[in-house]
Amino acid sequence: MVLPHNNMWVVATPDDPTMPGNRADCLFCRIAAGEVAADVVLDDGDFLAFLDHRPLFPGHCLLIPKRHCEPLTDLPPALAAPLVENTQVRCTAVEQQLGAEGTFVAVNNRISQSVPHLHVHVVPRRAKDGLRGFFWPRSKYRDESEREAVRLALLHGVAGLKSSTQR
Repeated sequence: MVLPHNNMWVVATPDDPTMPGNRADCLFCRIAAGEVAADVVLDDGDFLAFLDHRPLFPGHCLLIPKRHCEPLTDLPPALAAPLVENTQVRCTAVEQQLGAEGTFVAVNNRISQSVPHLHVHVVPRRAKDGLRGFFWPRSKYRDESEREAVRLALLHGVAGLKSSTQR
């Protein structure tokens, strides 16, 4: 696994006790280290997936990087594509092996993270399963000018982030 450490990229293994960022007080780090039992459905060296202990539906699983990071923005770029690939595989497995008609995929960044360690929820879905879209109330923009101000802020913010990461 390739990780950033002191502004350099270094190679570490998930079971290495000196692995940057792993925390003894993090439940998911302890699961990844094998210190806490979990119903594992994937272990590929960099990622671990296991059944959620409080599933929305049977087959609801969590995919975590073995390296501790809290929000998605802390995930090393080298692990971003494998995270998406592993999520796709979990979705396909849930549909094919459990007969789900689709999946709900979610990531909380900081807010609503019951465990402060990046994790992707892959939840089996079926028509009329009781879940109604998003779990929170939706709203509208006050008017066209508010929507345009938000759009421009995000547009310019993303451009600034891209240019700062390319230096």
